[in-house]
Amino acid sequence: MDMAIELSRGALATAIELALPVMAVGLVVGVIVSVFQAMTQVHDQTLSFIPKILAMVTVILLLLPWFLKVMEGYTRTVFEQMGSGLFP
Repeated sequence: MDMAIELSRGALATAIELALPVMAVGLVVGVIVSVFQAMTQVHDQTLSFIPKILAMVTVILLLLPWFLKVMEGYTRTVFEQMGSGLFP
């Protein structure tokens, strides 16, 4: 039971670690676009949506090697835990 809890905790920590950079970029770009919209009084839905999507996709593409390395590390940990007694 403790092993399953530890694996679940690791999965959640890995998911947060991978999502945090992408969400942070989306937040920063959203704030910048909102300030721009407030200054110019242009309130178009696509003006806030498209820059965020483009920035987030760019960050995902740039960080893809790091994402894969983190996921590989977690996967290795899971398989090592399985081999050491999770499934008798």
